[in-house]
Amino acid sequence: MAGAVLFGSGAARVHADPSSNHHVPPEIPTESAPAQPDHLAAAVYQKFHWNVVPAGANNFDCVPADPSSRPVILAHGTDSTAYSDWSAIGTRLVDAGICVFALNYGAAPGANTYGTEDMRLSAAQVGDFVELVLARTGADQVDLVGFSQGANVTRYYTNKLGGASLVRQWVGLASPSYGGVMYGLAPVAQMIPGALELFARVTSQAVIQQAQGSAFMLELNAGGDTVPGPRYVTVGSRVDEMIQPFENIALRGAGAENLVLQDLCPEDLTGHFHMVYDPFVGELLLDILDPAHAPVPVCRPVPLGTGIPEVVIAGNS
Repeated sequence: MAGAVLFGSGAARVHADPSSNHHVPPEIPTESAPAQPDHLAAAVYQKFHWNVVPAGANNFDCVPADPSSRPVILAHGTDSTAYSDWSAIGTRLVDAGICVFALNYGAAPGANTYGTEDMRLSAAQVGDFVELVLARTGADQVDLVGFSQGANVTRYYTNKLGGASLVRQWVGLASPSYGGVMYGLAPVAQMIPGALELFARVTSQAVIQQAQGSAFMLELNAGGDTVPGPRYVTVGSRVDEMIQPFENIALRGAGAENLVLQDLCPEDLTGHFHMVYDPFVGELLLDILDPAHAPVPVCRPVPLGTGIPEVVIAGNS
């Protein structure tokens, strides 16, 4: 149950028959909404304004401040939305003059949550969105930024679905690059017949696919976890609540750059859930995407466990 509450948000959802899974277009939220301080505030706002996106995002008439910059596409995590995970960072990027786009992916037919279904299908939805953004903006490439599951979904698109030529930079925040053991539950469940299927019903298919050693994780990293062309950067925390062992965040392929939050700002004990609401991480991401114009990230102390209560309350409200 710890994995059910923490790896997903714990939000109520409608489960569909897995046989009904099929490739459907991504959902593109259109209502511009203000930045929020944490997941709970974003969840409360979205409860009354469902079709929301970070202020200024998904503007297909956007003209970047730097003509040489590329559109940035943001992919949310498990059991979440473009607004819930990106209301703060998305707005920060827009304010910096970057053209920002964000999709909602991975919903089961008839469901009321996103990021829960087969991650291969979600990766195809990312591909559809990339093509739409390129067609509408006239750009040749995009930068992809994924949080948690969003990192693996966007990397699957880049590495396995032919997206590499269209992606200049891939950035994973709290990326489960090699999956997690989910507090030791995953290895035990993998040895018990039927346990994973039961756990999938309590959580979601996407949660199970992100376990260390799952068929999806092995497929994603088979032949190398990077491919020629894109720049790959991960940003991880030594105190990530969901990805253990911590080393599973890092990519091991040629050219991968793995940044550790506490190596850059030792007093910042941000873990998994607060990653997308940490101002330092937002500034660091801006520096990765646009180093010529980004301010120097300012290190600030963040207490251990920040963001966990808000996620738990949001997921069960």
